Amino acid sequence: MSRFEDPVIISCSISGAIANRDQCPAIPYTPGEYAAEARRAVDEGASQIHIHARTPDGTPSYEVEDFAAITEAIRSEVGDVIINYSTGAIGVPLEKRIAYLEALKPDVAALNMSSMNYAKYSRRRGDFVFKAVFENSFDTIIELIEAMKASGIQPEHECFDAGHVANLDPLLHMGLLEPPLQISLVMGVTGGIRPTPRNVSVMSDQIPGGPEGPNNWQVIGVSRDQWKLLASSLVLGGNVRAGLEDNLYLPGGEMARSNGDLIARARRMAEDVGRRAATVAEARGLLGLTATE
Repeated sequence: MSRFEDPVIISCSISGAIANRDQCPAIPYTPGEYAAEARRAVDEGASQIHIHARTPDGTPSYEVEDFAAITEAIRSEVGDVIINYSTGAIGVPLEKRIAYLEALKPDVAALNMSSMNYAKYSRRRGDFVFKAVFENSFDTIIELIEAMKASGIQPEHECFDAGHVANLDPLLHMGLLEPPLQISLVMGVTGGIRPTPRNVSVMSDQIPGGPEGPNNWQVIGVSRDQWKLLASSLVLGGNVRAGLEDNLYLPGGEMARSNGDLIARARRMAEDVGRRAATVAEARGLLGLTATE
């Protein structure tokens, strides 16, 4: 099989919960804006949309009605696309995060795989932009896995360091998880692994069954280091995520005008190494997801 026959799942992190329009005017707030950004991303090759909900004034939301309105708007605009909800939060009760999963049953939900210091540091300021302890104990992880399983939702295991990948081992042994898994190697967050191409290889080698085994994996590169990290993933056979949650800038330093700009660049990078963007149907097949009706 030639590399061009090897499809890459391109995910789009459409908005996040931290950056706002003062930092990037393209960040969507309203359901209609989410839908328009999803359209741009899908047109450029994205097959999975990762959603942090917001209220129409841009405030991060964990309410069922906001996730529902955004999801309905996206599906009305683009038809079939893999919908992936964030479950990560600091100071938001776990039962609130489980509530929107149970009510809306997205295809996929992100599952953070370890507790950690979670921060952004500014060298220019000489201080932290923000810093917090991100609690993701095994008790929390197991409760989320059980809730996802009961609702037919596939976990996306977000791993911010090599040890986080190893946390999959006991869950597989206990029978709480079964391959094929969807694993994200998140790099560039202060408190997690350093964002270097060598560390893409280090982390991918920790994946149960190895990087060429039965599990699907992608790299999520945070901030402007994103592009070298995505390039490393593409060469090593992994999938990639881009979007305004992760990084606001194109490789040349210009700010993205939309999520579509970022997804287009990720798709072009895949094509440059002889791969191509997976269709939504192909991505569903690779991830073991059923098609929507």
